[in-house]
Amino acid sequence: MQILKLLLTGMMISFMGTLPLGTLNVSAMQISVTDGIRPAVLFSIGALLVEVGYVKVSLVAMQRILKHRAWLVRLGWATFLLIAALAAASFWTAAHPSVQMNPILSGTLPRFWLGALMSAINPMQIPFWFGWSTVLYDRGVLSREDRNAYPYLAGIGLGTFMGNLIFILGGRLLVDRLQTNQSVVNWIIGGIFAVTAILQLLRMLRGGNSGFQIKDRH
Repeated sequence: MQILKLLLTGMMISFMGTLPLGTLNVSAMQISVTDGIRPAVLFSIGALLVEVGYVKVSLVAMQRILKHRAWLVRLGWATFLLIAALAAASFWTAAHPSVQMNPILSGTLPRFWLGALMSAINPMQIPFWFGWSTVLYDRGVLSREDRNAYPYLAGIGLGTFMGNLIFILGGRLLVDRLQTNQSVVNWIIGGIFAVTAILQLLRMLRGGNSGFQIKDRH
């Protein structure tokens, strides 16, 4: 029962944290629209494996990491630049229907490694999981015994994948079933990236990495 409880707890927290619009799930959606479901799934797997790695670190050494504020701030600015570039690339793709593929998300880098890289430079998930893990420790859901963490980590990976799958399949549904023009979808995705970049910039100007509530947003 304890294993199942940890699995479901990690899955539900991660699933709910993945649903709000953010860089990674919107990127997965755009990859599914331009490249297909399989590349988008590979992207999501790469991203979630890095996320699970961050959670593992949060269980043993996050207090030390959070003391290195300058490192987190640098990652925050790198995330802003990446989101701004994704927005610009999406708008450029939408304005050139003959291109059809985002030059960043559909480049030569394998989607698995692209997802891992984008997840690695996203600092929002670090305080998110540190906060949740602390709450679960305080409530006795997690114990200090390392072996109890693995069902929790498995649930987190499963929840993230399920959340991203909604965006992946939703993107394909917009294009395939609703006969939506792909350029329109790219304009919408570009707009989401642009808003996310603005929010990320404002958050960084307000003071860095405090106050995270959602894994992949402000």
